[in-house]
Amino acid sequence: MVVPFAAGGASDVIARLIAEQMGQALGQRLVIENVVGAGGATGMTRAARATADGYTIAIGNSGTATAVYSLYPDLKFTPDDFAAVGIVAKTSAVIALKKDLPAKTLREFIDYAKKNPGKATLGHAGVGSSNYLICKAFVQAAGIEVTLVSYRGGGPALNDLLGGQIDGVCDNAASIAPSIQGGLTNGVAVAMPSRLRGLPNVPTTIEAGLPEFQLQGWNGLFAPKGTAQPFIDKLNAALRKGVASEAYRTRLDELGALPPTDEEMSPAYLQQFVPREVEKFRNLLAEKK
Repeated sequence: MVVPFAAGGASDVIARLIAEQMGQALGQRLVIENVVGAGGATGMTRAARATADGYTIAIGNSGTATAVYSLYPDLKFTPDDFAAVGIVAKTSAVIALKKDLPAKTLREFIDYAKKNPGKATLGHAGVGSSNYLICKAFVQAAGIEVTLVSYRGGGPALNDLLGGQIDGVCDNAASIAPSIQGGLTNGVAVAMPSRLRGLPNVPTTIEAGLPEFQLQGWNGLFAPKGTAQPFIDKLNAALRKGVASEAYRTRLDELGALPPTDEEMSPAYLQQFVPREVEKFRNLLAEKK
């Protein structure tokens, strides 16, 4: 299973969770291969070029599988180079700040950024990643100017936040939740209509005074184009068993992520969903230029 980011980020965390459960269903181990670079495009290129024999799949998200086409014009792959397997999780966007930052709430951070244009720094997993989209959506909704710092994954960005090199991160709850729960970072907002059970003390963006900022992400599995239907069916059956397992659902809940619906797990749904997402982000990113 190709993960197009460094270890420790949301996609990597979810990939390892579903790989363990799918491996049990398939009766063989799924090996995680982290292939970093270009906001996930390097890893997706690796997956697109793999032999279509059912033995290589990739985990994609709203960044690497859809928005990336609007950000990198010279990509070596297109949506048609992948066969959808199914969505495995839906994720929640979170803004987290370093513990010793004077700004302790989302509103205080916005006020600080407005008084000091370009001074505040927010890390993300690379241009084209879902974390990058979270940053862009937040900055646009807040009407602020900050310096966005690109990393090779959510894990490295979080490491620099913990080390005090940056002021905050735009991340998914699946990867940032443990550091917030452990008191290592200050979660100031989750971009959802209601609070997450795993992060009960983190206010929603509505409660924090920025209702315009609402964003939910997703993670799905893809195989190279040409992968035979029996292989797709077998992988999808393993995916469904994995998502249905109590261990997987419990862990998703702890991480502030949600399991997909039965329809969302189908290959047909994801195959049709991707073009709609590509168009959505093409319009959104064009508005931000």
